[in-house]
Amino acid sequence: MFPIFLDFFLFNCIIGAILTSLAIIRFCDFSYLIASMGLQFLWSFGLACLDIHALRLKKDLHSHVLVSLFVVGDWVTSVLSLAAACSATGVVILLGRDTNFCRVEKQLACSTFKISVALAFVSWFLLAISSFVMFWLLASV
Repeated sequence: MFPIFLDFFLFNCIIGAILTSLAIIRFCDFSYLIASMGLQFLWSFGLACLDIHALRLKKDLHSHVLVSLFVVGDWVTSVLSLAAACSATGVVILLGRDTNFCRVEKQLACSTFKISVALAFVSWFLLAISSFVMFWLLASV
């Protein structure tokens, strides 16, 4: 349950950091990051609700079909999160270092972009750990 609450916290931090900038609508990579983190949050929240339901009813979720579905879902959301974090990192590097756009455009909060990208990589790392654990669980079922 702790990784799910951490996902929720990181999702809110990423969305808050990105949306504090007024000019975020110009960059589609950050929109992709928001969509990817939203999908990751929905996936984690769905798994948390399923876990709570299974604990309440004292059901076992270790069927081969369910675990296979969990593995595929974790891997898909993990790859999407990594792609979104990498593309947003490319935009941050382009804006900050290559074009010095952050110095020219004062309304851009480039430091919050960097924070959101760093949190996206932390979130991806946690999801990657979850993916590997689910893959090992699939091998044991």
